Amino acid sequence: MPEDAIENLPDGLKPGPPEGWERAWWRPMNYGLAMLVVALFGVPLIWMIATSLRPLGMPPATQFEWLPPMLSLTNYPQLFRILEIGLFARNSVMVVLIAVPLTLLTASLAGFALAELGPRLRGILVTVSVIAMLVPAITLWITRFLVFKWVGILDTPMALIAPAIMGTSPLFVLMFAWAFQRLPRELIEQAMIDGASPWRVWWTLALPLVRPITLAVAILSAKYYWSDFISPLFYIQSQEFYTLPIGLQALQQMDRTNWPLLMAGSVLLTLPVLVVFILAQRYFFQEERQRGWLEQR
Repeated sequence: MPEDAIENLPDGLKPGPPEGWERAWWRPMNYGLAMLVVALFGVPLIWMIATSLRPLGMPPATQFEWLPPMLSLTNYPQLFRILEIGLFARNSVMVVLIAVPLTLLTASLAGFALAELGPRLRGILVTVSVIAMLVPAITLWITRFLVFKWVGILDTPMALIAPAIMGTSPLFVLMFAWAFQRLPRELIEQAMIDGASPWRVWWTLALPLVRPITLAVAILSAKYYWSDFISPLFYIQSQEFYTLPIGLQALQQMDRTNWPLLMAGSVLLTLPVLVVFILAQRYFFQEERQRGWLEQR
Protein backbone atom coordinates (compact mmCIF):
# COMPACT_ATOMS: atom_id res chain seq x y z
CA MET A 1 0.00 0.00 0.00
CA PRO A 2 1.43 3.44 -0.89
CA GLU A 3 2.58 5.63 1.96
CA ASP A 4 0.09 8.39 1.09
CA ALA A 5 -2.79 5.94 1.34
CA ILE A 6 -1.51 4.66 4.69
CA GLU A 7 -1.35 8.20 6.11
CA ASN A 8 -4.97 8.84 5.08
CA LEU A 9 -6.26 5.77 6.93
CA PRO A 10 -7.91 6.22 10.36
CA ASP A 11 -5.63 5.66 13.36
CA GLY A 12 -7.28 2.36 14.22
CA LEU A 13 -6.68 0.93 10.73
CA LYS A 14 -3.06 1.95 10.28
CA PRO A 15 -0.72 -1.08 10.24
CA GLY A 16 1.42 -1.45 13.31
CA PRO A 17 5.12 -2.24 13.47
CA PRO A 18 6.32 -5.67 12.33
CA GLU A 19 5.60 -8.51 14.75
CA GLY A 20 8.46 -9.21 17.14
CA TRP A 21 10.18 -5.85 16.63
CA GLU A 22 10.01 -5.05 20.35
CA ARG A 23 11.71 -8.34 21.23
CA ALA A 24 14.39 -7.77 18.60
CA TRP A 25 15.02 -4.28 19.95
CA TRP A 26 15.02 -5.21 23.65
CA ARG A 27 17.12 -8.37 23.45
CA PRO A 28 20.50 -6.67 22.76
CA MET A 29 19.76 -4.11 25.47
CA ASN A 30 18.89 -6.85 27.97
CA TYR A 31 22.10 -8.71 27.17
CA GLY A 32 24.10 -5.51 27.51
CA LEU A 33 22.57 -4.71 30.90
CA ALA A 34 23.15 -8.29 32.05
CA MET A 35 26.82 -8.11 31.08
CA LEU A 36 27.15 -4.77 32.89
CA VAL A 37 25.67 -6.25 36.09
CA VAL A 38 27.91 -9.32 35.82
CA ALA A 39 30.97 -7.10 35.44
CA LEU A 40 29.87 -4.87 38.31
CA PHE A 41 29.60 -7.79 40.75
CA GLY A 42 32.01 -10.24 39.16
CA VAL A 43 35.15 -8.10 38.90
CA PRO A 44 35.43 -7.45 42.67
CA LEU A 45 34.84 -11.15 43.33
CA ILE A 46 37.57 -12.19 40.88
CA TRP A 47 39.94 -9.62 42.38
CA MET A 48 39.23 -10.95 45.88
CA ILE A 49 39.89 -14.57 44.88
CA ALA A 50 43.03 -13.66 42.93
CA THR A 51 44.40 -11.64 45.85
CA SER A 52 43.73 -14.52 48.26
CA LEU A 53 45.96 -16.73 46.08
CA ARG A 54 48.99 -14.43 46.29
CA PRO A 55 51.85 -15.43 48.59
CA LEU A 56 51.45 -14.60 52.28
CA GLY A 57 52.26 -10.95 53.01
CA MET A 58 52.53 -9.95 49.34
CA PRO A 59 50.95 -6.53 48.56
CA PRO A 60 47.81 -6.47 46.38
CA ALA A 61 48.08 -5.99 42.63
CA THR A 62 48.09 -2.43 41.33
CA GLN A 63 45.96 -3.45 38.32
CA PHE A 64 43.30 -6.07 37.60
CA GLU A 65 44.58 -9.62 37.12
CA TRP A 66 42.79 -12.93 36.60
CA LEU A 67 45.47 -14.90 38.44
CA PRO A 68 48.52 -13.73 40.41
CA PRO A 69 51.96 -14.38 38.92
CA MET A 70 52.79 -16.62 41.89
CA LEU A 71 50.00 -18.93 43.05
CA SER A 72 49.89 -19.90 46.72
CA LEU A 73 47.27 -21.68 48.85
CA THR A 74 49.05 -21.11 52.16
CA ASN A 75 46.68 -18.32 53.20
CA TYR A 76 43.76 -20.67 53.81
CA PRO A 77 45.56 -23.09 56.19
CA GLN A 78 47.11 -20.05 57.89
CA LEU A 79 43.61 -18.78 58.74
CA PHE A 80 42.88 -21.91 60.76
CA ARG A 81 46.23 -21.67 62.55
CA ILE A 82 45.89 -18.12 63.84
CA LEU A 83 42.10 -18.05 64.42
CA GLU A 84 39.41 -20.51 65.45
CA ILE A 85 37.77 -20.29 62.02
CA GLY A 86 36.16 -23.70 62.43
CA LEU A 87 34.42 -22.60 65.63
CA PHE A 88 33.29 -19.30 64.10
CA ALA A 89 31.97 -21.07 60.99
CA ARG A 90 30.09 -23.59 63.13
CA ASN A 91 28.45 -20.78 65.10
CA SER A 92 27.42 -19.01 61.89
CA VAL A 93 25.97 -22.21 60.42
CA MET A 94 24.05 -22.91 63.63
CA VAL A 95 22.53 -19.41 63.64
CA VAL A 96 21.49 -19.70 59.98
CA LEU A 97 20.03 -23.20 60.35
CA ILE A 98 17.85 -22.08 63.26
CA ALA A 99 17.00 -18.51 62.23
CA VAL A 100 16.01 -19.17 58.61
CA PRO A 101 13.28 -21.79 59.33
CA LEU A 102 11.99 -19.59 62.16
CA THR A 103 11.84 -16.62 59.81
CA LEU A 104 9.94 -18.62 57.19
CA LEU A 105 7.49 -19.87 59.81
CA THR A 106 6.69 -16.54 61.46
CA ALA A 107 6.85 -14.38 58.32
CA SER A 108 4.62 -16.73 56.30
CA LEU A 109 2.07 -16.99 59.13
CA ALA A 110 1.97 -13.23 59.56
CA GLY A 111 1.77 -12.72 55.80
CA PHE A 112 -1.10 -15.21 55.47
CA ALA A 113 -3.00 -13.52 58.30
CA LEU A 114 -2.38 -10.11 56.73
CA ALA A 115 -3.67 -11.31 53.36
CA GLU A 116 -6.87 -12.65 54.96
CA LEU A 117 -7.75 -9.38 56.70
CA GLY A 118 -10.19 -6.85 55.36
CA PRO A 119 -8.92 -4.15 53.01
CA ARG A 120 -9.09 -1.35 55.59
CA LEU A 121 -7.27 -3.15 58.41
CA ARG A 122 -4.79 -4.66 55.94
CA GLY A 123 -3.98 -1.20 54.59
CA ILE A 124 -3.33 0.11 58.10
CA LEU A 125 -1.01 -2.79 58.95
CA VAL A 126 0.85 -2.49 55.65
CA THR A 127 1.40 1.20 56.36
CA VAL A 128 2.70 0.39 59.83
CA SER A 129 5.04 -2.24 58.35
CA VAL A 130 6.42 0.23 55.81
CA ILE A 131 6.97 2.81 58.55
CA ALA A 132 8.78 0.15 60.62
CA MET A 133 11.12 -0.50 57.70
CA LEU A 134 11.93 3.21 57.54
CA VAL A 135 13.08 3.32 61.17
CA PRO A 136 16.92 3.46 61.26
CA ALA A 137 18.45 0.26 62.58
CA ILE A 138 20.70 2.20 64.94
CA THR A 139 17.67 3.21 67.00
CA LEU A 140 16.94 -0.47 67.75
CA TRP A 141 20.39 -1.55 68.93
CA ILE A 142 20.25 -0.08 72.44
CA THR A 143 16.60 -1.11 72.87
CA ARG A 144 17.37 -4.69 71.89
CA PHE A 145 20.42 -4.70 74.15
CA LEU A 146 18.28 -3.73 77.16
CA VAL A 147 15.55 -6.23 76.26
CA PHE A 148 18.03 -9.07 75.76
CA LYS A 149 19.70 -8.22 79.06
CA TRP A 150 16.33 -8.20 80.85
CA VAL A 151 15.29 -11.53 79.27
CA GLY A 152 18.67 -13.07 80.06
CA ILE A 153 19.82 -14.03 76.58
CA LEU A 154 22.64 -11.50 76.28
CA ASP A 155 25.97 -13.10 75.34
CA THR A 156 24.23 -16.25 74.06
CA PRO A 157 23.49 -17.43 70.49
CA MET A 158 19.81 -16.78 71.21
CA ALA A 159 20.51 -13.05 71.00
CA LEU A 160 21.46 -13.55 67.35
CA ILE A 161 18.42 -15.73 66.59
CA ALA A 162 15.79 -13.65 68.44
CA PRO A 163 14.85 -11.39 65.45
CA ALA A 164 13.69 -14.50 63.56
CA ILE A 165 10.90 -15.00 66.10
CA MET A 166 9.35 -11.78 64.76
CA GLY A 167 9.98 -12.60 61.10
CA THR A 168 13.38 -10.86 60.93
CA SER A 169 12.07 -7.96 58.81
CA PRO A 170 8.66 -6.44 57.94
CA LEU A 171 9.72 -6.77 54.30
CA PHE A 172 9.52 -10.57 54.51
CA VAL A 173 6.00 -10.40 55.97
CA LEU A 174 4.91 -8.05 53.17
CA MET A 175 6.45 -10.34 50.54
CA PHE A 176 4.44 -13.30 51.84
CA ALA A 177 1.27 -11.18 52.17
CA TRP A 178 1.64 -10.02 48.56
CA ALA A 179 2.12 -13.62 47.37
CA PHE A 180 -0.83 -15.00 49.36
CA GLN A 181 -3.06 -12.16 48.19
CA ARG A 182 -2.41 -13.10 44.55
CA LEU A 183 -3.73 -16.63 45.06
CA PRO A 184 -7.22 -17.31 43.65
CA ARG A 185 -9.69 -16.46 46.38
CA GLU A 186 -11.93 -19.35 45.29
CA LEU A 187 -9.27 -21.87 46.34
CA ILE A 188 -9.08 -20.54 49.89
CA GLU A 189 -12.83 -20.25 50.27
CA GLN A 190 -13.46 -23.74 48.86
CA ALA A 191 -10.93 -25.26 51.27
CA MET A 192 -12.59 -23.55 54.23
CA ILE A 193 -16.05 -24.65 53.06
CA ASP A 194 -14.74 -28.21 52.96
CA GLY A 195 -13.86 -27.89 56.64
CA ALA A 196 -10.15 -27.07 56.50
CA SER A 197 -8.91 -24.92 59.35
CA PRO A 198 -6.88 -21.74 58.63
CA TRP A 199 -3.76 -23.60 59.83
CA ARG A 200 -4.34 -26.41 57.36
CA VAL A 201 -5.12 -24.02 54.52
CA TRP A 202 -1.88 -22.15 55.22
CA TRP A 203 0.27 -25.29 55.42
CA THR A 204 -1.21 -27.60 52.78
CA LEU A 205 -2.61 -25.17 50.22
CA ALA A 206 -1.27 -21.62 50.40
CA LEU A 207 2.37 -22.21 51.34
CA PRO A 208 3.13 -24.75 48.56
CA LEU A 209 1.74 -22.31 45.99
CA VAL A 210 4.17 -19.52 46.92
CA ARG A 211 7.40 -21.52 46.71
CA PRO A 212 9.34 -18.84 44.78
CA ILE A 213 8.61 -16.26 47.50
CA THR A 214 9.51 -18.79 50.19
CA LEU A 215 12.84 -19.46 48.51
CA ALA A 216 13.50 -15.73 48.06
CA VAL A 217 12.83 -15.04 51.74
CA ALA A 218 15.02 -18.00 52.72
CA ILE A 219 17.92 -16.67 50.63
CA LEU A 220 17.59 -13.11 51.92
CA SER A 221 17.31 -14.18 55.56
CA ALA A 222 20.22 -16.63 55.21
CA LYS A 223 22.36 -13.88 53.74
CA TYR A 224 21.32 -11.53 56.55
CA TYR A 225 22.20 -13.92 59.39
CA TRP A 226 25.36 -15.25 57.73
CA SER A 227 26.77 -11.77 57.10
CA ASP A 228 25.43 -10.06 60.23
CA PHE A 229 28.25 -8.15 61.91
CA ILE A 230 26.44 -5.67 64.15
CA SER A 231 24.46 -8.15 66.27
CA PRO A 232 27.45 -10.27 67.37
CA LEU A 233 29.44 -7.09 67.96
CA PHE A 234 26.79 -5.63 70.28
CA TYR A 235 25.33 -8.68 72.00
CA ILE A 236 28.18 -11.22 72.17
CA GLN A 237 31.19 -10.89 74.47
CA SER A 238 32.38 -14.50 74.73
CA GLN A 239 34.72 -15.67 71.98
CA GLU A 240 33.12 -19.12 71.96
CA PHE A 241 29.98 -17.56 70.41
CA TYR A 242 31.71 -15.41 67.77
CA THR A 243 30.59 -15.77 64.15
CA LEU A 244 32.60 -15.48 60.94
CA PRO A 245 32.12 -11.70 60.41
CA ILE A 246 33.54 -11.04 63.89
CA GLY A 247 36.39 -13.46 63.17
CA LEU A 248 37.18 -11.55 59.97
CA GLN A 249 37.23 -8.29 61.93
CA ALA A 250 39.62 -9.86 64.47
CA LEU A 251 41.83 -10.96 61.57
CA GLN A 252 41.95 -7.40 60.23
CA GLN A 253 42.95 -6.06 63.64
CA MET A 254 45.75 -8.62 63.91
CA ASP A 255 47.36 -7.73 60.59
CA ARG A 256 45.89 -4.86 58.56
CA THR A 257 48.45 -4.99 55.77
CA ASN A 258 48.38 -8.71 54.99
CA TRP A 259 45.94 -8.44 52.09
CA PRO A 260 46.20 -12.05 50.82
CA LEU A 261 45.26 -13.35 54.29
CA LEU A 262 42.39 -10.87 54.63
CA MET A 263 41.05 -11.77 51.20
CA ALA A 264 41.24 -15.49 52.03
CA GLY A 265 39.01 -14.81 55.02
CA SER A 266 36.66 -12.79 52.81
CA VAL A 267 36.44 -15.68 50.35
CA LEU A 268 35.46 -18.07 53.16
CA LEU A 269 32.75 -15.62 54.23
CA THR A 270 31.45 -14.99 50.70
CA LEU A 271 31.62 -18.46 49.15
CA PRO A 272 28.62 -20.07 50.97
CA VAL A 273 26.34 -17.14 50.05
CA LEU A 274 27.50 -17.33 46.44
CA VAL A 275 26.87 -21.09 46.26
CA VAL A 276 23.35 -20.69 47.70
CA PHE A 277 22.60 -17.93 45.18
CA ILE A 278 23.80 -20.03 42.21
CA LEU A 279 21.73 -23.04 43.31
CA ALA A 280 18.67 -20.84 43.80
CA GLN A 281 19.09 -19.32 40.35
CA ARG A 282 18.65 -22.77 38.80
CA TYR A 283 15.38 -23.19 40.69
CA PHE A 284 14.07 -19.77 39.60
CA PHE A 285 14.92 -20.47 35.96
CA GLN A 286 13.17 -23.84 36.19
CA GLU A 287 10.06 -22.20 37.69
CA GLU A 288 10.09 -19.57 34.93
CA ARG A 289 10.32 -22.23 32.21
CA GLN A 290 7.45 -24.21 33.75
CA ARG A 291 5.30 -21.07 33.99
CA GLY A 292 6.01 -20.22 30.36
CA TRP A 293 5.13 -23.77 29.29
CA LEU A 294 1.84 -23.65 31.21
CA GLU A 295 0.95 -20.29 29.66
CA GLN A 296 1.57 -21.71 26.17
CA ARG A 297 -0.71 -24.64 26.93
